[in-house]
Amino acid sequence: MRRSDWLIRQLPVGMTDDDFLVRYLTIMQRISNSVMEQVDGLPHRFDPAVAPPSMVRTMGRWLGVDWIDSSIDERLQREIVRNYADLIQWRGTAYGVRRLLEVLTGGEVQVRDTGGVFAEGEAPGGPPHVRIDVNDVGWMSPKDLLRVVRDELPATVTFDLWSGTDRIWPDGERAPAALRRAPADAAPRGATDG
Repeated sequence: MRRSDWLIRQLPVGMTDDDFLVRYLTIMQRISNSVMEQVDGLPHRFDPAVAPPSMVRTMGRWLGVDWIDSSIDERLQREIVRNYADLIQWRGTAYGVRRLLEVLTGGEVQVRDTGGVFAEGEAPGGPPHVRIDVNDVGWMSPKDLLRVVRDELPATVTFDLWSGTDRIWPDGERAPAALRRAPADAAPRGATDG
């Protein structure tokens, strides 16, 4: 903590008797104090736990999360940015999608896919497909949830998105037979979760 008279205390003893110089340095000290306070608080501007809400949203945009807006609860904005920063390395994987959607919806999420490690010639035909089941869309609209899922999955992957018993996307007939309307707790053979 700096003293309130830190600049004037640096003057030689004889110069402190000059009233004009002391008043002038007092003005400069006040200006310097405001700048130094901003510099002292700089590390906190980039910490999602304590940064101003507008900065939290800006950090989200830096990470590629352009769908956080001011209407979202401030605590949740911070949680999304903090978790997304940790999940970026898992982006596009079943684990990354599941964890992100758990943060966003506040509930359980199941992600099943047709991916996996297969012996030569045993891989399923067709494009990779993912089935995502969320208990509830939480604070998001189904349209918002669909946008997030589209942003997170690789472009070549087809997917089904369900909220409880409601299909959000797309026609269920596009899903591979192994994932089509299967019970949510039954994972297809060869499916991975990470």
